Amino acid sequence: MTEEYKDGPFGISRRHFVKASTALAATTFFYNPSARADGTGTPATGDTSPADERVVPTCSTFDCGGKCDIRAHVAGGVVTRITTLADDELDPEMPIMRACVRGRGYRKFVYHPDRLKYPMKRVGKRGEGKFERISWDEATTLIADNLKRITAKYGPASRYVHVGTAVSGGTFSGDSMVRRLLNLTGGYLQYYHSVSMGNTAAATPYTYGVAASGSSLDTLSETPLVILWGHNTTETIFGHSNHYYQKMKQNGTRFIVIDPRYSDTVSSLADQWIPLRPSTDNALMDAMMYVIISENLHDKAFIERYTLGFDEASMPEGVPANESLVAYLMGAKDGIKKTPEWAEPITHVPAQTIRQLARDYATTKPAALIQGWGPQRHNCGERTARGSTILATITGNVGVKGGWAAGYGGDASRKFTTGPEMPDNPVKEKISVMNWVQAADDASKVTPQDGLTGAESLTSNIRILFSHAGNYLANQNPDINQTVRVLEDESKIEFIVASDLFLTPSAKYADLLLPETSFMERWNIGETWGTASYLMLSEKLIDAPFETRTDYDWLREVAAKLGVEPQFSLGRDEKQWIEQIWEATRKSMSDENLPTFEALQVQRHHLFKSKPNIAFEDNIRDPQNHPFATPSGKIEIFSKRLYDMQHPEIPALSHYVPAHEGPEDALAEKYPLQLITWKGKNRANSTQYANPWLQEVQTQKLWINPLDAEKRGIAQGDSVRIHNDRGVSLIPAEVTQRIMPGVVALQAGAWWQPDANGVDHGGCANVLSSSRITALAKGNSHQTMLVEVAKA
Repeated sequence: MTEEYKDGPFGISRRHFVKASTALAATTFFYNPSARADGTGTPATGDTSPADERVVPTCSTFDCGGKCDIRAHVAGGVVTRITTLADDELDPEMPIMRACVRGRGYRKFVYHPDRLKYPMKRVGKRGEGKFERISWDEATTLIADNLKRITAKYGPASRYVHVGTAVSGGTFSGDSMVRRLLNLTGGYLQYYHSVSMGNTAAATPYTYGVAASGSSLDTLSETPLVILWGHNTTETIFGHSNHYYQKMKQNGTRFIVIDPRYSDTVSSLADQWIPLRPSTDNALMDAMMYVIISENLHDKAFIERYTLGFDEASMPEGVPANESLVAYLMGAKDGIKKTPEWAEPITHVPAQTIRQLARDYATTKPAALIQGWGPQRHNCGERTARGSTILATITGNVGVKGGWAAGYGGDASRKFTTGPEMPDNPVKEKISVMNWVQAADDASKVTPQDGLTGAESLTSNIRILFSHAGNYLANQNPDINQTVRVLEDESKIEFIVASDLFLTPSAKYADLLLPETSFMERWNIGETWGTASYLMLSEKLIDAPFETRTDYDWLREVAAKLGVEPQFSLGRDEKQWIEQIWEATRKSMSDENLPTFEALQVQRHHLFKSKPNIAFEDNIRDPQNHPFATPSGKIEIFSKRLYDMQHPEIPALSHYVPAHEGPEDALAEKYPLQLITWKGKNRANSTQYANPWLQEVQTQKLWINPLDAEKRGIAQGDSVRIHNDRGVSLIPAEVTQRIMPGVVALQAGAWWQPDANGVDHGGCANVLSSSRITALAKGNSHQTMLVEVAKA
């Protein structure tokens, strides 16, 4: 039987879900806030909960903003509805996230009639979407045979496991277990770098010596001023930030939000919105520093005791004159003082606003400048990350309660499980996650200068690729059109295995397409990110539909056909792996009093109620015994390590340098609009795009300012053509003052929908984004792109 998916992403029989759909239709679809975790409480009007219903606290294992508490109501083998914990169930010492709109909509995702239901192999051209049904035995044999053939011919470095964010929010995932299998059979080509925050994580240590520079949010309860710099926490659902920010707002904290877009965070929190041209963050930071220092508002005692490179008297040896921060700001070398008037035409932030912002930040004690991950997804992202750390330093907001050290912002006190036992990988070379297309196309293009580590060259192109719940392959990857040209060439990657719930744009490029289970159909432990710190059991609630199987289940078959099943599984089923991981975590965290696995199945979660964590508190309290982990032992405003690189895009002070495809690039004459993306509240990256309820929450449109729309004859709702030299997308226009002039915006994560001419009709920004990597981290610059928009 051949299935063809040319006209849409789905097309699978609904027969298996009749029972589930009927059960769903018979129940109320609305959250009853009075329903409690034990199923008690005043029933909502029309509530017809079955007598055998059980209510199970659980969580998803997507790479989402946090592990929100969802209460799955299970009856007759079906999840009939989802509620969440009530307000009075929140623990103020470590609140669990209450289910957001994504969490409330999981049933329509899990019970979607168009889920993949059986293994299939490709029968048409790669990317056409033509597959035929095969048995699981045939599928696992294909994988084992291709692993043997390709490894024998090209070596283990030809094997690659791609990013899989729809499974990486749990401790036990298909992508981690395929890595375990590959390590047992020779190894694989690894990647480093995080697409989410890799640039800022790489840059922050050049100031502080370590990446994690964030405190726990309970330290901000009495902070009078918070500056959210490109941090759209209300829509990204970033950990449990919203819980604390709303409490702070109610207690009188003033919020300033810097963002080109009037986001929901601006709407819900901001006392002031400052729109800023993308990629000009450092110009604004430079001008703020100029005001702070020239008006004598900097913290002299803090700077003198803890820092290196502020002025000429505090510079490291071997550096010529006029390289310090003060010298740069006062124009000692270039004759240009970095005044607000200098920054205004670059940033489009009025000079008087820059002065007010600088004064507010410097004179409010303490103040927290918290940077999101959007600004560092530009090709100047490392400079922006370090610039924020310098601002925090000169105002004395590092290592103090209520302050914030800026930079990466991750909380080092967060706790994680040990994860599954992982054998050593015999393959030592690594590539940046941004190098994989080059490594598949021509491995000789990937050099140490381009991001290769552990070797001077690669021994092979990528020849076999595994994508587990990963739509990065041909949707979230930058410059999709370039990427799919490599994927379509079967002389490059010879075998692609995709395991997923749906036929995503990436899954269409599989040679073997496998139907995965949802989080409701397997065992796992949810791990938080952001600044939350708790672990939650994600229990198997329902049987897997159709012929879907967990990745671990079919990987055991592959391991058997490779002759390593006993070493791979260690005789454990999926639940036994979860139990082993939990018990190993208990031993490693003996001081945290984790419950036994048996008790966890009753308790459901464990909250780490640690004392408030202030980043770098010990370094500031006792610098003699707790120096910073930098070469100098101090906060390095000027980084001699960066200076010695002598790279124009990596200045030792992380000051403003015009970005490639920024507003000062000559290309702006042809493509005058800067396109940015944002992470919306209705999906995590591209996960849940197929959920019909969440498609209603927010429709895919191009935000464009009325001034830019009028110049182009564009009216509200018109179909517009967004284009540059890399691609074209057609999408309706949202004419709104919520985006600043000169900038347009698309929600990230829309599924790519090309027509016969390659024109995208889904509003997928990555047909327009650049594959240029950043200079220091070798990271992504998805956000830096110039476009033009015309009425279609």
